[in-house]
Amino acid sequence: MTIGTLAITIAWVPFADPEQGAMLIAVAVVILGYAGFRFAVAFGYLPAGLRGGAKELAVRRVRQQHRLVSRSWLEFSVEGRNRWLPVYFEPGLVTLTPRTAEIGGRKVSVDGRRMYPSGRVRDSEPVGRLVDNPERVDPEAIGRTGVGRRVLLDAQSAVAGPFAGLLWVYVAGGGVGAFVAATMVGAATATWLSAVSGSDPS
Repeated sequence: MTIGTLAITIAWVPFADPEQGAMLIAVAVVILGYAGFRFAVAFGYLPAGLRGGAKELAVRRVRQQHRLVSRSWLEFSVEGRNRWLPVYFEPGLVTLTPRTAEIGGRKVSVDGRRMYPSGRVRDSEPVGRLVDNPERVDPEAIGRTGVGRRVLLDAQSAVAGPFAGLLWVYVAGGGVGAFVAATMVGAATATWLSAVSGSDPS
C-alpha cells in the first residue's frame, strides 16, 4: 500500500510547477517517514509501551468499531489493571479465543504466532464499540476477511480526496489538472493511512 501511494504521488511531479512539485515531494517524505515509524513500532525497534521483560499473560482479542475505524486489539490485565494493545490484522485473529500470550520485550506472540503492534499500549478502553470474539470459532469467519473486503474498508477514507483537492487548489493555485492530481493523491494517502494504522476488515 505504501509503494502504491508513493507511486501515485511521485507520478504527478513531472506535470507540476516547482511549488506544486515541492508539495508533492513533501507528501512523499511524510508518507515514507510515517511508514518507517509504523514499521519500527511493529517490529519492536521503537517501544509500544510494553515495559519490562516478556510475561505470560491471558489475552483476548476485541474488535473496535468507531465511525470509519475498525481495529483489532489484544486485551490483557497487568497488576489488576486492564490494558489494550492495537495489533495489525491477520486472519488468525478472527478465530482467536482467549489464550495465553507472551507480551513484552520486543515482541508479542500468541500460541507461538507473532503479532505486530500497530500502536502503543493503552490504559484506557478504546473509544467506540468493542466486539468480543465468540467463544466458539466460526469456520466461515476467515472467508470474510479477504483482500477485497480490506480494500473496501480502507477505501472509505478516500472521500477526503476531493476536499484535499479543493484545499490544494486554494493554497497552491492551479486549474482542473491540479485539482484532479490533488484529489488522487489525497484519496490514495487517506486510504494508505487507514491501512497503515491497522485496519481490521473482519
